[in-house]
Amino acid sequence: MDNKNVFVAIALSMSVLLFWGAFFETPRQEQKLSNNTKVEKGDQANNIVPNLNPDIIKQKISREDSLVKSNRVIIENDKVLGSLSLQGAIIDDLSFKNYRKELGSDKKVVLLNPKETEDGYFIETGWTSVGNKINVPKIDTIWQVKGNKILNKDKPITLEWNNNEGLIFKKIIELDDKYLFRIRQEVSNKTNKAVELYPYAQITRNKKPDDVMGFYILHEGFIGVFDGELKEDDYDDIKENKISREANNGWLGITDKYWVTAVVPPADQNFKSSFLYKDTFKANYILNSPVKINANSNANNQVRLFVAAKEVETVDGYAESESIEKFDLTIDWGWFYFFTKPLFFVIDYLFKISGNFGIAIVLITLAIRIVFFPLANYSFRSMAKMKAVQPEMTRLKELHKEDKVKLQQEMMSLYKKEKINPASGCLPILIQIPFFFAIYKMLFISLEMRHQPFFGWIQDLSAKDPTSIFNLFGLIPWDPPSFLTIGIWPILMGLTMYLQQKLNPAPVDPIQAKIFAFFPLMLTIILAPFPSGLVVYWTINNILTIAQQWVIMKNTKVKTN
Repeated sequence: MDNKNVFVAIALSMSVLLFWGAFFETPRQEQKLSNNTKVEKGDQANNIVPNLNPDIIKQKISREDSLVKSNRVIIENDKVLGSLSLQGAIIDDLSFKNYRKELGSDKKVVLLNPKETEDGYFIETGWTSVGNKINVPKIDTIWQVKGNKILNKDKPITLEWNNNEGLIFKKIIELDDKYLFRIRQEVSNKTNKAVELYPYAQITRNKKPDDVMGFYILHEGFIGVFDGELKEDDYDDIKENKISREANNGWLGITDKYWVTAVVPPADQNFKSSFLYKDTFKANYILNSPVKINANSNANNQVRLFVAAKEVETVDGYAESESIEKFDLTIDWGWFYFFTKPLFFVIDYLFKISGNFGIAIVLITLAIRIVFFPLANYSFRSMAKMKAVQPEMTRLKELHKEDKVKLQQEMMSLYKKEKINPASGCLPILIQIPFFFAIYKMLFISLEMRHQPFFGWIQDLSAKDPTSIFNLFGLIPWDPPSFLTIGIWPILMGLTMYLQQKLNPAPVDPIQAKIFAFFPLMLTIILAPFPSGLVVYWTINNILTIAQQWVIMKNTKVKTN
């Protein structure tokens, strides 16, 4: 280990961030295919279980036209606004009242859309039978509303359909004050023989969202927990293969960065789930054992649906109050869950007392620096000693440039004489890398940071710095292309990295020295498109690091460059 420890550590940190998939994606893929998992390829994936309805809608119409095409039941509470289509009794229109599509816009975030639209995304529940021999409600079935015609917190709705063959189907749908739908499905058998039906629920999405990042640090796509095991499958995985799993308890759905749809089968009942693609993406489950409805009797089944913004307090509350195992993992806390989630609670507390998420970022950065102060001091003292012997190391290299063995011997003698351990400067920094990655992850996924302002030109900490050096930060009336948007905060971050580099001992090798000289510029370009909250964190962290390192070097009387 030579005297470039800090930047080696930073390089390792960036490797964790930029090449994480290369080291961990393969084991995750193998994990997906274990434990009651079945993969079907090619035409096998066309055999949908449950065998619901073929995707025959080819002509797409606008959202507005689709919403007036069928009679609807209004859905509204403090969090969501939308409607339920009486054609199929599907929830296919839902937006979040408290979240805007873009900063400064009046347009709410719309998640669910009718099936006829290009962005169709909807949830259906129902019954099926072996061989589809029993006439059950389908996606084009027209249901009748009985009683209340608005679904909200205090007023459930009842839908009914008679198959005119002795079976009457009902849905009693409730909505809580946030994002939970409870659906009680009832069947009245008026015939003189028993029937067996299989309850199911299915989420359908017409296409992969345009804004899916495809970024390894964040999972977007199919998700579920099956008997305690988290499973995540990407859209591309499902396009290639249908993936089925069996479990007795769990939940499944489709997740975006900030939003999720999920269905929860009845507890302690064996079910088969399927993630598949056949013209559209589908996530569904069906109970493996039928519900038997005897002659002249009734039977029922219950399912819970979530169409939710991934608010940490809300999601955790549902996991506890509804006894849904690992439901908090709808938020992608990642491999360092045990670091990442506690860090969120800290920054959320700081946000509540400061009233500014950017200030909270500054405060948590300061807190982390305080926690790691002893380790950093140990590391910087070691670097200071390395910098002090830098001239002697350069002399030895020139003196023994033809004898590498002799050079190593002299270097080790120098280390021993000055009581320097080259590895001691790097190890404390390596210990901090998991915390660095955890706070990076936490800030990256936090819905709570979305559309939160800092100061000045930063009006959304979840978006990149909007300024650019290529139009002199707005002085020139020209909008640079996205790849040329390198704002003030990324430049400040690059400058602080450069200053930090000047405080560290320079590499003896001139080629290495040139490479490291370009390192701040390279990271400035790489991190410019990242959320500005992350860049603020890194910049403040660099400033605090520089201050601590400068004080130590001053006390050890090391001359800086």
